[in-house]
Amino acid sequence: MQGKIVKGIAGFYYVHIAEFGIYECKAKGIFRKEGKKPLVGDNVEVDILSEGDKEGSIREILPRKNELVRPAVANVDQALIVFAMQKPKPHFNLLDRFLVMMERKEIPVILCFNKRDIAAEDDMDRLREIYRPSGYRVTFISARMEEHIDDIREILQKKTTAVAGPSGVGKSSLINCLQKNIKMETGDISRKIDRGKHTTRHSELITVDEDTYIMDTPGFSSLYVNDFEKENLKYYFPEFASYEGTCKFNGCDHVHEPGCAVKTALSEEKIHAVRYQSYLELYKELKDKRRF
Repeated sequence: MQGKIVKGIAGFYYVHIAEFGIYECKAKGIFRKEGKKPLVGDNVEVDILSEGDKEGSIREILPRKNELVRPAVANVDQALIVFAMQKPKPHFNLLDRFLVMMERKEIPVILCFNKRDIAAEDDMDRLREIYRPSGYRVTFISARMEEHIDDIREILQKKTTAVAGPSGVGKSSLINCLQKNIKMETGDISRKIDRGKHTTRHSELITVDEDTYIMDTPGFSSLYVNDFEKENLKYYFPEFASYEGTCKFNGCDHVHEPGCAVKTALSEEKIHAVRYQSYLELYKELKDKRRF
């Protein structure tokens, strides 16, 4: 039978099989020999060992469409990144690091700003201005007041979505809102996990519908974007794309070079200064790594 791994803890993998529920599975030893490790989000083939106890064995990991390292998950259709508009105010460099990571993996991103009930209209206007040139879809919600939650449900429909964001922005409240209409009984997985007294936070897929999953990932406070060369960073800022090839010098990195079309667009406010500042900070970080 085929299913999707929704959680992995201490060598046990919990596989959701449509219409049959969740099975607790171990992975065959062949995966260790081949250097493979099942990931949350993997589509797998399972041998059923016990229908009554809902236990099985993962016999094959089906081909992945993508794979992330932090968090360690696979087969993500899109990412919903959640930040607060106020309390705390958005940490733009952190947000932009996440966007760079998703651009590298070619994973579409929806930006979700929570706590609109305590924010001003000017706050929304500013956030739209910052990210409009990059083409990202921007949504504003209040999880506490349950405002515009249906918009998020529509965005998630029939996709596997990684939901990520730093602590304190209301990510858990949003996920709780999204689970209100959950159609699958998850008590079995909870009881089995409680049995082992596992307390470490892990990535987890929550089944909202038979073909709609949200991936709850541990809150992050920092993301290191240093596993590629500084010359490639510009390709992960979508708002730079239309100026590529129009700078005075070929291979312009849009930092110190004269006749730079990106810096001209910045001066004309076609690219937002907040995004360009993130670009400079990341560029410097990538440049400095070469010294070590």
